[in-house]
Amino acid sequence: MKNWFEIENINDLDTPALVVYPDRVKANINLALEMVGDAARLRPHVKTNKSKHACQLMVEAGISRFKCATIAEAEMLAEAGAKDILLAYQPAGPKIRRLLSLVKKYPSVSFSCLVDNIDSATQINQAATEANVVLPVYIDLNVGMNRTGIIPGSDAIALYRFCHEASHLSLKGLHAYDGHIHDSDYDTRKQRCDEAFEKVKALSKDITAFGFDKPVLVTGGSPSFPIHAQRSEVQCSPGTFIYWDAGYIEKCKEQGFQPAALVVTRVISLPDETTVCTDLGHKSVAAENLIGNRVRLLNAPGLEPIGQSEEHLVLKAGKGHAYKVGDVFYGIPWHICPTCALYERAFTVENNLVSGEWRIEARDRKISV
Repeated sequence: MKNWFEIENINDLDTPALVVYPDRVKANINLALEMVGDAARLRPHVKTNKSKHACQLMVEAGISRFKCATIAEAEMLAEAGAKDILLAYQPAGPKIRRLLSLVKKYPSVSFSCLVDNIDSATQINQAATEANVVLPVYIDLNVGMNRTGIIPGSDAIALYRFCHEASHLSLKGLHAYDGHIHDSDYDTRKQRCDEAFEKVKALSKDITAFGFDKPVLVTGGSPSFPIHAQRSEVQCSPGTFIYWDAGYIEKCKEQGFQPAALVVTRVISLPDETTVCTDLGHKSVAAENLIGNRVRLLNAPGLEPIGQSEEHLVLKAGKGHAYKVGDVFYGIPWHICPTCALYERAFTVENNLVSGEWRIEARDRKISV
């Protein structure tokens, strides 16, 4: 019996390659739905997969709300059948115009975006006015990520009031991403997540006390997903769950998602008696982490990465190893999201055979607008 990841017609697949296992993708989608309990409360982030095929599987499973990080991802989602698309990014410059172009191109889809300051909200409102479009917005909160967002408090309420009164903005709610919380210990992660969410709850309470409607709350990412899934009042936004990766396998052991996307690489050289070199370079797997945390080779766990360049990954095998040129390794990327962005297509594997391919349309910065 072959391992789940092995490909029988591997000689038909050139490397390096990204491969996806659709049955596992579907299982991960179903697990996410089970965890959250209601498809209406799930707003997956598609920055991980960037693929129309992957998103269509989520739409077919009953998911209609999504998050994304780029205009191309937003357009890809609309083409995949999504009905509610939040650009989890504050648009500036030409990005505002591009977003408004999507609103007009797909009138049956609800597009929205984030804002975290009055100046940006003013610019977005002005552009929407000129385009004769009313654009839904969410206030982006900084709950500790310290990347974007406004600190919950009086300034956030002032921004909320401004957006509520703006002529061509439709205020929907609050967005709080807690990606800085990724402790391996679940209890520690939960405590920190709960503390961050208390700020969101307090602001939401203050907003309703001022007479506004109760805001929609969009919260969390992958590490905090099981925690927010227990809060009936929020929409949850995991992204990596659809493919999973080695980083979250190690950090989020309590989550039952299974790796559904791998990189495949071949040995292309044996520089000396202790070393093997494969074709998995920087351009083929996310390389932002230290070299030991870039890929986990499923069928060669004893190999130690010792060097990587644009097109090559060099591994220490030790004396007496039996590896030879042409050998194939299957690896779980440590970080699957930027790894997917390196490929224009992923090859699907079903019943241990390469069965087709999924375009990764939104790796491009532009599709049509």
